[in-house]
Amino acid sequence: MNALAMLAAEEVEALSPDVLVEYILGITPDARPCFTCSFQTEDMVVLDFVRRAVPNVPVIFLETGYHFAETYAYRDRMVAEWNLNLINATAAQTRAEHEAERGLLHIVNPTECCNLRKVAPLMQSLEPYNVWFTGLRREQSPTRANLKKIEDHRTPNGHELKKVSILADWNWARVTEYARRRAIPELPLYAQGYTSIGCEPCTAISMDPTNARAGRWGGKKLECGIHTFSEKAE
Repeated sequence: MNALAMLAAEEVEALSPDVLVEYILGITPDARPCFTCSFQTEDMVVLDFVRRAVPNVPVIFLETGYHFAETYAYRDRMVAEWNLNLINATAAQTRAEHEAERGLLHIVNPTECCNLRKVAPLMQSLEPYNVWFTGLRREQSPTRANLKKIEDHRTPNGHELKKVSILADWNWARVTEYARRRAIPELPLYAQGYTSIGCEPCTAISMDPTNARAGRWGGKKLECGIHTFSEKAE
């Protein structure tokens, strides 16, 4: 493929993950990519693809202070084994400072907690980049059903970038089969029954086999906000 040739939207949607990575890097002037990573399986699959084209891609982890011990241990293991360029995006306050001032905000106002400990740090972390790879898939949630593989986004402070979801059309079976074939280690929480993993106080095992994210935030909301704060630049 001529990486500089602009494709129609339907042609972009037909691209395989590896080709899509090369394509977006080829059409973006002075491409400065990054990847937001929760270290769930789909994210590790995306990272496996992206690292082939950009071995030192910045991997942004939203360090809320509330993650499972298993998530931290897995993150550290994979950073070491894959030699990842990890960036821990932290909130303005430590967890202790946050709770001293606001109490258990994740219980009384989880949306505001996410805004402070996820959305704000992410917005700041995205500033140096113009290509933002994600592990989003349409199957994950009704709020993601219309996800495009490449979307133009603008943050509230006016920063514009390409948001790229190379696995948008993959289902969970395809994700796990790829991870198995590539011998990608699995976050141990999956073996305990978790299907969507975020901050420990706001994550439970889903009782709905048709909705992997039903265990998040007690089923009261579907998104933390990091994928809804930015505006699509139509």
